[in-house]
Amino acid sequence: MNSVYLDHAATTPILADALSAFTSQASKLGNPSSLHTQGRATRKDLEDARESIAKAAGCLSSEIIFTASGTEANNIALKGLFWLGRKNGRNVVVISAIEHHAILDPAKWLFEHEGAEVIELPVTTSGVVDLNFLSDLIAKRGDEIAVISVMHSNNETGVLQPIAEVVKIAGEIPVHSDAVQSFGKVSLNYKELGLFAMTLSAHKIGGPLGIGVLILRRAVEIPALLHGGGQEREIRSGTLNAPAIVAFAAAVSAKSYDASNIAKLRDDFAQKVIAQIPDAFVNGADVDRLPGIVNITFPRTESDTLLLLLDSEKVSCSTGSACSAGVHRPSHVLMAMGHDDISAQSSLRFSFGPSNTAAEVDYVLSVLPGVIQRGRAAVAS
Repeated sequence: MNSVYLDHAATTPILADALSAFTSQASKLGNPSSLHTQGRATRKDLEDARESIAKAAGCLSSEIIFTASGTEANNIALKGLFWLGRKNGRNVVVISAIEHHAILDPAKWLFEHEGAEVIELPVTTSGVVDLNFLSDLIAKRGDEIAVISVMHSNNETGVLQPIAEVVKIAGEIPVHSDAVQSFGKVSLNYKELGLFAMTLSAHKIGGPLGIGVLILRRAVEIPALLHGGGQEREIRSGTLNAPAIVAFAAAVSAKSYDASNIAKLRDDFAQKVIAQIPDAFVNGADVDRLPGIVNITFPRTESDTLLLLLDSEKVSCSTGSACSAGVHRPSHVLMAMGHDDISAQSSLRFSFGPSNTAAEVDYVLSVLPGVIQRGRAAVAS
């Protein structure tokens, strides 16, 4: 076994169709904002891609705003909807306690620099947002809330969130959802969910790095973060990255994600891990999760040590979000679910993708007990 990659939630290999589309489009000359022949040809390719992505996401093509990443899309949505709400005297930002840092950090920035009041929605021990807390909050302070942001699925545990219920409880309050992990893997339809805004990212589904999408209701105008040429409804200026956009659409069209097969790999792996290491446990095991993510706590270990030991065995996984890698602190997601500092730093995320096989799972299972033993010895010493 050369190596086993179980970190698809961080980024997944670019698909052959997407790479081909990228290189083909990159060889074409033309700025999509130009009016000459080459510019119009590039614009057509780009708009065809926009239409394809929109169809898959359940929105209008005019509701898609291309960005350079999911992080940028999240920033545009949260800050823009806050500023829009503040014009009407609304100063409260509501987010879940388990959001990705691409929402947590913009919320913190709004608090520190814009005077926003930020309220975090607690979650159950299974990692599901507390709808009763949200209902009570809106009943008491609904006319103060500018925006609510709750992710569609959690990037560390894979736990799916009740977004339709959140939207229903919110009523007229704008709701945004970071759906980066869910798109292309589980049922996801922007219109059916009733969302105000939703975030997607290409590199989680076999597209290229550096291209994201913000879906925003067509009639809504929010303040821009970037100013310049006025592209993308004057909400996100900048020359459009046609090769990455076309490749994103190609990844969407490829439909390479076999959810049932990937879920089987995940479940087989988790069951055998627990059989080998009886005191280990799966976080969020009792609720609906993404097919490919399993987060396992290994008591009496330190996750960073386990990660390096597995890496020495040519197994790639994660301690949580790749965006927090290198920062030694307990997972805020697991802490919100009731872990303490110690157990929150004794957990690993294994995330499966289309390229993984049963043989790879068997290999990981063959080295894992030894890794856990060495990891526990290191903690005890």
